[in-house]
Amino acid sequence: MSERTARLPVLILKEGTQRTTGTDARRSNIMAAKVISEILQTSLGPRGMDKLLIDAFGDVTITGDGATILKEMEVQHPAAKLLIEVAKAVDAEVGDGTTTAVVLAGKLLEAAESLLDEGIHPTIIISGYKKTADYALKLAEEIARPVDINNKEELIRVAMNALSSKVVAEAREYLAKIVVEACQKAVEVRDGQYYLDLDWIKIEKKRGKSLFETQLIDGIVLDKEVVHPGMPKRVENAKIAVLDCPLEIEKPEWSTKIQVTSPEQIKAFLDEEAKILKGYIDKLKEIGANVVICQKGIDEIAQHYLAKAGILAVRRVKRSDIEKVARATGAKIITSLREIRPEDLGTAKLVEERKVGEEKMVFIEGCPNPRAVTILVRGAADRILDETERSIQDALHVVRDLYREPKVVPGGGAFEIELARRIREWARKTLPGKEQLAALKFAEALESIPTILAMTAGLDPVDAIAELRKRHDAGEIDAGVDVLGCKIDNMFKLNVVDPLLVKKNVIRAATEAAIMILRIDDIIAAAPSKGEGKTRKTGTAEEEEKKE
Repeated sequence: MSERTARLPVLILKEGTQRTTGTDARRSNIMAAKVISEILQTSLGPRGMDKLLIDAFGDVTITGDGATILKEMEVQHPAAKLLIEVAKAVDAEVGDGTTTAVVLAGKLLEAAESLLDEGIHPTIIISGYKKTADYALKLAEEIARPVDINNKEELIRVAMNALSSKVVAEAREYLAKIVVEACQKAVEVRDGQYYLDLDWIKIEKKRGKSLFETQLIDGIVLDKEVVHPGMPKRVENAKIAVLDCPLEIEKPEWSTKIQVTSPEQIKAFLDEEAKILKGYIDKLKEIGANVVICQKGIDEIAQHYLAKAGILAVRRVKRSDIEKVARATGAKIITSLREIRPEDLGTAKLVEERKVGEEKMVFIEGCPNPRAVTILVRGAADRILDETERSIQDALHVVRDLYREPKVVPGGGAFEIELARRIREWARKTLPGKEQLAALKFAEALESIPTILAMTAGLDPVDAIAELRKRHDAGEIDAGVDVLGCKIDNMFKLNVVDPLLVKKNVIRAATEAAIMILRIDDIIAAAPSKGEGKTRKTGTAEEEEKKE
């Protein structure tokens, strides 16, 4: 019996499960990361190419922004998904450098692959990468230069650099000025330190005119129009009621049947409905409100009474906009009209409906809180507007990074080349045996950034790297690739600089991603469940609803 029992097959994993181990698992993961890195590397820098992405619904996105490319791509491989998570983390933290982080992570893994082929254990490579990354972060502090954040020109210079690799590069100086002005109005000092909350800066898009017609509004702009033609279109010294409740009679949650035996009963119902709505409007008029911003619906009868009372009303405003209006005007968001009081109202010098392009928008200006501003973006097509919005978001994050840590490093690959040079010197003097090889490969991966910039500029990458190394060995630490001028030049003289915070975040994120993928030596993939198709369809329907 014991022999028979020993021969019986032992099932540990579920039937249909696939398992890849050891070298094959690592190769699979590294290959996936390299593919993602290669997709993004051509979009690096001011001369980088754009990607045209088409989703399952046929919606088209044209962008060169790394975070957007990765977000719109439908990726299956788990290692590739991990890189996308890294990009999202970098984007959320510092708002820029996503492309560089993913490209660098891919290059670190590519370098590690050659070491693995030579028989070096992943643990030694990981140890070497960790030590080198720590040293690189120390070097970054040494190379960085302080920025005077009260100097508007210096802030504009950094914001321009963030916009130079985008579709909107031709208008980068104009947009950078708007971004910096918006940040200077929204920034505040807390405990002796600058604090910039980007929620104060609203971005609103409207098709028409050109990028150079983009403007900064002191206040909030709502992409809505006044609900009734009889209402005033301009209200000065506005008293604003911000409502999170509908101005209409809601249906009961339970199903009911009412038997009506005469027309008088129907009339009584309608009269009672009108009486309740009139009571709401009378209450608003009584406390002195002359503008109503409502998150939900406003009934036609309520619209009539509001117009009669001379109150300007806007309905179905997004929750995020409602919160911005409340913060800017000092209003309290009201959930029940029965409890509204005069002190719950917000104030503004002017609320006005204006025609922008083919549509109307409501402008709330002269708010008590001067930090509330809106950037009204104009452009010839929806694709340009979307890309401009993404570019402005990046520039806003870059300026915020400077307020958090007012230091910059030279751009154009100068920072990476200098790091690589110093890391090589340090590794040869201090690191033992095989860890030294990992550090040298780390330096090689860093050099891939200026190499890619030289390629996108149309320069010969070998000649460009050779000249950069020569200049940096001679002490020219600001020498980098002038992508627009197609030559090697001083980056600080050309105003090509990046925030130190972004570069530090890129190094940390890329190293952590590479180390995490190198640690994996076993991939266990469960068999797809039978109901997978149904689940995916449901998910797709939900996505479609969200898009609508």
